[in-house]
Amino acid sequence: MGPRRRVLKNSAAEANQFRLRSAFAFACVMLALAGLGFWYFRLQVWEHDDYATRSEANRIKLRPVVPGRGLILDRKGRVLADNVPAYRIEVTPFEAGKSETWLPELAKIIAVSPEDIARFEDERRATRGYKPITLKLRVTEEEAARFAVDRWRYPGVDLVPYLNRRYPYGDLLSHVIGYVGRIDAQDLKELGEGGAALTHIGKTGLERYYEEALRGKVGYEQIETNVDGRPMRQVGHVPATPGADLRLSIDLDLQQAMVTAFGDMDGSAIAMDPRTGEILAMVSLPGYDTNLFVNGISNVDYRALMDNPSRPLFNRNVLGGGPPGSTVKPLIGLAGLDSGLRTPEYKVFSTGTFYIPGQKRGWRDAHGGAGWTDLRKSIAASVNFYYYKLAYDMGIERFDQYMRKYGFGDKTGIDLAGENKGVVPSPQWKRTRSKEPWYAGETVNAGIGQGYWIATTLQLVRGTAAIANGGNLVRPHLVAERRDGYDTPWLPLSQPQPSRITDSPSNLRAVQEGMIQTIHGAGGTGRAMAIGAPYMMAGKTGTAQKISRKGSQSFDPHSLPYHLRHQALFVGYAPADNPTIVVAISVEHGGFGGSTAAPIARKIFDAWLLGKMPEPVPTDPKYTRPAQPHAAPIVAAAAAQGAPVTPILPTPPPAAAASPSPAGGRGGAVRASEAAASQPATSTQAPPAPPSSSALRAPSPASGRREEPKPQEPAR
Repeated sequence: MGPRRRVLKNSAAEANQFRLRSAFAFACVMLALAGLGFWYFRLQVWEHDDYATRSEANRIKLRPVVPGRGLILDRKGRVLADNVPAYRIEVTPFEAGKSETWLPELAKIIAVSPEDIARFEDERRATRGYKPITLKLRVTEEEAARFAVDRWRYPGVDLVPYLNRRYPYGDLLSHVIGYVGRIDAQDLKELGEGGAALTHIGKTGLERYYEEALRGKVGYEQIETNVDGRPMRQVGHVPATPGADLRLSIDLDLQQAMVTAFGDMDGSAIAMDPRTGEILAMVSLPGYDTNLFVNGISNVDYRALMDNPSRPLFNRNVLGGGPPGSTVKPLIGLAGLDSGLRTPEYKVFSTGTFYIPGQKRGWRDAHGGAGWTDLRKSIAASVNFYYYKLAYDMGIERFDQYMRKYGFGDKTGIDLAGENKGVVPSPQWKRTRSKEPWYAGETVNAGIGQGYWIATTLQLVRGTAAIANGGNLVRPHLVAERRDGYDTPWLPLSQPQPSRITDSPSNLRAVQEGMIQTIHGAGGTGRAMAIGAPYMMAGKTGTAQKISRKGSQSFDPHSLPYHLRHQALFVGYAPADNPTIVVAISVEHGGFGGSTAAPIARKIFDAWLLGKMPEPVPTDPKYTRPAQPHAAPIVAAAAAQGAPVTPILPTPPPAAAASPSPAGGRGGAVRASEAAASQPATSTQAPPAPPSSSALRAPSPASGRREEPKPQEPAR
């Protein structure tokens, strides 16, 4: 190997290389400094507000302020739904940790039921851990005091004051006001993030329909906390907007009188002002204590309600319905007049059995042949033969058209959710449910309110009101006025313009005269209810059959098994010359309308027009019972005629009323004996003379045959 070659150093090249490396390093350092400066500028200037908010959130927490739910009052200002102070236990799972570590000890201080624990665990799994979850509602004052002493032992567990919903009259208004209940997952989904602070929401009745108005708007407080998250002081406040108060058209006294008039019978009834559509009273019996549902009903109470064969949770006025029977005859008669097929004086000869041309089987009348019958007599004596022939002559298409014009087959528009439309028989309706054709016999059945008919008491009271007020089909409604603050005036709720059911006053007057003769005529099916009345009434009795009559055999519906007995119905209004109240009544398994439903109507009329209550109603001692100015004219007129009519205004009973059972009660009032409660309030004055029209004779029994489909002939 030879000697190594010596490399000579190039100082100039090395210096250039050093300068290049230094410049590159300097550029990198400057670029890094520029990037760091830009990042600081972005943090401190561009995103200052965002990071300042985040920093403030570590120190300031928002606490929601739930508004007070609006009050519900009756037409005289008595509170039907209010709020009372209460405490609840809320748990934030993220702060509290696993429930196994703190719940057993907390249960020693506060009574927590297995249902409360199960509900809490379900909500904890379904919601985010930083959101408070209610563990128990309605904590007692003693439990609240014990928890306050040991509060430091339970991080993430808070005692929160709130207003709890209360219904002072319980089951008396259960199907009108409804109730609020605890919010579930479906409610939160519908409300969105804004509903997370709420614990209760309207579930049924007016509480549900007017939920948005009653709920108000949630506010919040800004609370400064320490490093442990404990509140230090309030630094900001956005007040909550209380819910609106609602004043109903319901009269609490009339509501109690209506419940009392039913006694222990099940059914439904509505009283309405025919001039405005205001609902004066509305019951579905039996009712139930709505307070049971506010904070979650127990399994025992809920099972008692569900196992009750009378179905106290079922709102018969809104969700129910059935054949209207003879109560729809006045409107069918009006349709015959307005269609030109009949005149008020047109007469048919009732033989007791109607035959469709070409058929051998016939449709029998309830009481046999009635002889020559015009419109007024057909209503007063409830002559089926007249309406068999009218419906057949009219045809089902025209029949359907007029019945829909009178409001059947559609919702009335009442301010309650879930209203049943009912059914008006028609070939179109049948085609959607059956492959069979429409039979002529089904048209005949429809003419007496039987067959496929389904009408609600709301539709019946609305149609009857149109007859009473001169032909206006008004919208039934429960809420009359609203105010959006305690110091603001009450404002009436606007109502839609009513539609007309007829343009012929003479035709309508003929129908009205027939309804007056039903009660005050010699052969009227409701003449017993007019005994001793110092005012004129108009009405129509009805009976909806559960089973058909076999051949010429007659039977007493009260002798049938309970579930097969007829539905007793009545519609009417009073005073007949200037109506201020119209009623529709349905008594389940009541038998005949004239003997069961009509006496109930008389008691309701007396309560409203004379102030004579079947039984005193317990009133809240905080409120003075208002006078009844609407009763004064009739009471004065009766006194001038020498009738011993003395208004009996309800006073609080001497003993407290027993608490209603969860399976449904009768308004929680203390009753008199069954015999006393069943007697109508009457005076000793003789009934007014019937209007001048043809005398009605009682029909004589007759036998006959029937044609398929089975004809149905309701007794009255």
